[in-house]
Amino acid sequence: MKPVDFRYVRPRTLAEALQVLASEADAKIMAGGQTLGPMLNLRLAQPAVIVDITRIAELARVEETAEAVTYGAIVTHAAIEDGRAPDPTRGYMARVAHGIGYRAVRVRGTIGGSLVHADPAADWITCLSVLGADVIVASPAGTRRVAMADFMRGALDAALAPGEILTGVRVPKPSAEARFGYAKFCRKEGEFADAIGAAFVDRARGVHRLVSSTPAGAPQIITRTAPIAAEEIAGLLDQQPVGDAYGQRLRQVTLKRALQEASLP
Repeated sequence: MKPVDFRYVRPRTLAEALQVLASEADAKIMAGGQTLGPMLNLRLAQPAVIVDITRIAELARVEETAEAVTYGAIVTHAAIEDGRAPDPTRGYMARVAHGIGYRAVRVRGTIGGSLVHADPAADWITCLSVLGADVIVASPAGTRRVAMADFMRGALDAALAPGEILTGVRVPKPSAEARFGYAKFCRKEGEFADAIGAAFVDRARGVHRLVSSTPAGAPQIITRTAPIAAEEIAGLLDQQPVGDAYGQRLRQVTLKRALQEASLP
C-alpha cells in the first residue's frame, strides 16, 4: 500500500515547527521515520501534514554539564552506540542502543522518536526510566520537564499535549561507583522484546532502582534507598500484576538477571 496524500513541511527552527503544529490540527512529526513510515504505508496513520524535524539543528545537539547529559530528540541510536555522543553511564547506554532492532534501524531511528511512540517493548523507555531521566518538551508557551516515570501513560500514549514537541532527554550523571544491569527476552535478535528488566545501583547516592517493562505500557518502577534482594522481585511484581503467568515469569527472570549484573563488583 501507499500513504494517502499529505503536505510535507521541513522547518529549520523549533519555532517554525511549533508554528506549523499550532496552525495544523492534523499534523504528524517525523524524524527517523522507523515507526511512522510503515504506519503511513499501511494507512494506519493518515495525517494531512508531515512535519520533518531533521533539519532543526538544536534538536541534534548533545549538551554535557557536570550534572547531566542532554540528548537532542533527533540524536540517533547509532550515535549513542558508536560513542559519537557522550555516555554518562560508561557504556551502558551504548550497549542498550546496540540491541535496538537492526543497524539500519539504529542509523535512522532517534531517541526522541522512540520515546514519543511509547511502545511498551521499546528499550529507551526502560533504560531511561531506570536512570531517572527527564524528558524536555516545548510548546508555544515555553518548555517543561517531565520525569520518565510520568512520561509514558500507557501503550502508545505519551504525556504530550497537542502542539507540543519532545526536544530532548536529560540523563543525570551517576557516581563513579554506580553499576547497571540490563536484560531482555526476544525470540530472535532484532525483534521486539517480550520482557525487559533494568537495574541501577548507586550506593554512593543511596539509589537502588529496578524497572520492568509491562505489556500495558508504562513500566513498573521500584526505587529504594537500600539494596533490593533478588528473592524479593517476584513479590514486588505481584503487587502490580500485569499480563498472564508466562509474561510475569519472563519479567521476573529478566529483572533478576539485570539485578545480578548490577550487583557485580
